[in-house]
Amino acid sequence: QVQLVESGGGLVQAGGSLTLSCAASGRTVSSYAVGWFRRTPGKEREFVAVRTGGSTYYADSVKGRFTISRDNAKNTVYLQMSSLKPEDTAVYYCAASSLTGTLVVRFTATTAYDYWGQGTQVTVSS
Repeated sequence: QVQLVESGGGLVQAGGSLTLSCAASGRTVSSYAVGWFRRTPGKEREFVAVRTGGSTYYADSVKGRFTISRDNAKNTVYLQMSSLKPEDTAVYYCAASSLTGTLVVRFTATTAYDYWGQGTQVTVSS
């Protein structure tokens, strides 16, 4: 079992930056692929980024603006967000997947993940 807790959300102006944290407990986060998703009202969760053992993969909408990283010593995964846009406003979720030996694109689907955090709200004002 892995417990995931997101933090770092808040209100930021367009063009600003924010870093989200996903703190894991119960198991070592390095044993999992960890992804970030987001959801806006009335929509399904949308893939944002994933970090597997050796790869990272980003949605086209955030490529070049967001960076996913991992601190194994802190058992935490981060999502650094810069050049934020109002359309980035959403609840952001981190998730952990025990899948191995699969193409990284598999991790763009919510069904690839076993554990989810509760989410943190990010609001970008124009």
